Amino acid sequence: MKTPRRLLLGLLCAGLTVLLMSCGGGGGASSGNLGLGSGTAIGGEGPGGAGTGTGTGGDGNGSGNTASNGNTDGSGVGSGGTGVTADAAGIGAADGLGSIILNGLRYNTDTATFTIEDATELQIGMSARVAGKVDPDFTRGIATQVVSGAELRGAVSRIDVKAGSFVVMGINVTIDAATVWADASGLASVADGSLVQVWGLPGAPGTLRATRVQTAPTLTAPLVTGAIQNLNVMNQTFTLGQLTVSYGGAGFAGIDAASLANGVIVRARGTAAPVGNAFTATQVQGWYAIPRSNGIALQLAGDITDFVSRGAFKVLGMPVDATNAQITGGPVGSLGNGVKVEVDGFMSGGVLVVKKLRIRHVPGTGGPASFTLIGAIGGYVSPANFRVQGQPVDASGPGTTFENGTAANLANGQRVTVVGDRVVDGVLIAQRVTFNP
Repeated sequence: MKTPRRLLLGLLCAGLTVLLMSCGGGGGASSGNLGLGSGTAIGGEGPGGAGTGTGTGGDGNGSGNTASNGNTDGSGVGSGGTGVTADAAGIGAADGLGSIILNGLRYNTDTATFTIEDATELQIGMSARVAGKVDPDFTRGIATQVVSGAELRGAVSRIDVKAGSFVVMGINVTIDAATVWADASGLASVADGSLVQVWGLPGAPGTLRATRVQTAPTLTAPLVTGAIQNLNVMNQTFTLGQLTVSYGGAGFAGIDAASLANGVIVRARGTAAPVGNAFTATQVQGWYAIPRSNGIALQLAGDITDFVSRGAFKVLGMPVDATNAQITGGPVGSLGNGVKVEVDGFMSGGVLVVKKLRIRHVPGTGGPASFTLIGAIGGYVSPANFRVQGQPVDASGPGTTFENGTAANLANGQRVTVVGDRVVDGVLIAQRVTFNP
């Protein structure tokens, strides 16, 4: 009888073990799902935040309720999930729509809140900040908050088509192959003195890498963004590029007067154009906040500054260590000041330790550009004229390739993924159209 009793006891123990694991005791991740955590909560502009903390992660990986951590940097995303989730923030330009693709990473936005200034909706090339969660390899994410606003609005001067640069509100603006032209064919079609609105990424003080340019904005109130220099607390002034900004009568949002310091990036808004190089701000806004807590996953795009070595430089003012990063898009030796990069990594001791780095533009040699739209076709007129996610598309070029169908299959309601390398006069020139189930 001893043998059957032992057998029964063994079977009973095995059954209990399976039962405990199925209840979550083992924390096992289900296959085929990133399980990017529960409904996350994001801190708002003021202390306390406004997250809801509802929902659960996919297939048993999500945690219970989460709550805002009260940080004003918007990083209060809770713990959510086990092992495969990371609280995250991304700052860059929208590479695509259908949720949102930022710096090459697609974030699901089904439950995200959007705060868009200076435009009616988010569009390709607009600078933005996304908060939410990503998987550890930066391949997919879930956004809980998307914020976007323009960086510059004012009259153009000192246009240099050959160098690919111009000046707005005292800020030197540079363009590259990834600059989106909302209503122009390029810099050569921009008239000196015309009003433009620019979205972009601040580089060295007084410079901006344009990611989207609109030559006929509906808004006209002047706007300038940059890193503060020459702060004079007594006179309540600072400089942004060549512009001296007076902030004595300004309101503040996302930052307060006591937090102003040299090197801090701000947006200064006004109601009247500068007189000479003097500008009176009616509002000073903190630019996209970059969380610095250990373990936060960060995606940043921008020009390298303060370059010392692969292990010591800055992007958007953030210290970066790319010593052990996977580097693509160009040779490691091309890294240096003014090189446009995208970096993915995790914060540690105030430094972004990079896991992946993509070189996007090297001065004098150029760089790749790619935009993606995912969604249903609307407003179909012809292969040269239809929309996806509200974005006009031209897929009639001889170099356009089609997957899982042909141009004859283009029609309203057909779900597609469109990839193109440039936006001209507001139209995405398609290189590839894939028909989706």
